Amino acid sequence: MTQNDLLLVRGLAALDIPYSGVMVHRLITYTHELERWNPVYGLVKAEGEDLIVKHILDSLAPWRILVDLLEECDVRMGPGRNAVVSDIGTGAGLPGIPLSIVLADRQFRLIDRMGKRITFLENQKALLQLENVSIEESEIERAAGGHQVVTFRAFRPFSETKLFKTVWKALAPGGALFAYKGKMLNAKIELAELGEDKFFAEAAAKAAILPVWVPFLEEERCVVILRKTL
Repeated sequence: MTQNDLLLVRGLAALDIPYSGVMVHRLITYTHELERWNPVYGLVKAEGEDLIVKHILDSLAPWRILVDLLEECDVRMGPGRNAVVSDIGTGAGLPGIPLSIVLADRQFRLIDRMGKRITFLENQKALLQLENVSIEESEIERAAGGHQVVTFRAFRPFSETKLFKTVWKALAPGGALFAYKGKMLNAKIELAELGEDKFFAEAAAKAAILPVWVPFLEEERCVVILRKTL
């Protein structure tokens, strides 16, 4: 293992992720693939330790919060149903691919509009043998509905209410939005702006903003959860 590979393993341990050899191998392979494809495809603006910390571990940091939300949504949507995670605007597969590797018992939909990113994602799905992942090339607004848990990271601000109205309408009753955000103060401001729209007023008022700790990162992180009532 390289020093960066060891940093990744230390990060998994710090996050209390019960990792296996297969899981570690897939995450390391994915990280190496990002660095290999990045010069031509421009997937992320990071490499080395920054790639590990600011993208891989950052994507995995709220895993336990997501698991709790998925279990909650399972119950809300009825017996025998397991909530699927839709990662919209997934780009290079962040956070969808790291999460799908760690949460291998869950299904993930990775949605992006750019063909070259889709090519990369399809390559990774095959290389990493991610049988729990489906990939869709689509504008977010035109992606098939029925989303159960929608996540996004480094995506659009909530102030783009037209886009989020479309996403919200495509969200199944009992589902939720799971948004990766930076500083909690900024997230609160975004949420307040969203709540000014009558369409989102009730959901925004009941939204949860939860702090997230990312190993080896001093920057502040949080997630915002908006639940859609039955």
